[in-house]
Amino acid sequence: MRVMRDSFSSTGEALIFLTRSSICRSRAALLLAVREATTGGYEGSVTAASRSLCAKSDEVKLAEEASKRYGSPGPTIFSKVIDKSIPADIIYEDDKCLAFRDISPQAPVHFLVIPRVPIPRISAARDDDAELLGHLLVVAKNVAKQESLSEGYRVVINDGKHGSQSVYHLHVHVLGGRQMAWPPG
Repeated sequence: MRVMRDSFSSTGEALIFLTRSSICRSRAALLLAVREATTGGYEGSVTAASRSLCAKSDEVKLAEEASKRYGSPGPTIFSKVIDKSIPADIIYEDDKCLAFRDISPQAPVHFLVIPRVPIPRISAARDDDAELLGHLLVVAKNVAKQESLSEGYRVVINDGKHGSQSVYHLHVHVLGGRQMAWPPG
């Protein structure tokens, strides 16, 4: 999918168009489109200070902590959502994590819960991450209730190549609003 940059006044508007587009369903095409739309940076009017519960100094501290624990992974699209350099439809955030709607939903309700500390994948999580991992699941449950998923939902964490992990920043998918099939893969 190609987006004509001249159609939008900023790359932020182009990205918002992409996030709301029902045409862009292929994850590979979506990631390419997002990369194209965000090349050169987002210049929209949303500021980190106006939407973040976590100050820039806190973000630096979290990045330093993650670097010590997990090495120095490059920035991901999720780290840009966390620092508000690209827009997202954020439906929950606190000092440990945030939840936002998936830009390529696979169910009527599809959101992600991500930790602010960029753990690259669930298999890289450490035993002392148990409290944070539990927090992610409790947030997933609470947001699912907020999203009226009273008939149930699916929670998915993809890990690595064979798990089809496309972004190497731990994320919990919550999908609901329809009957899920089994087996999933």
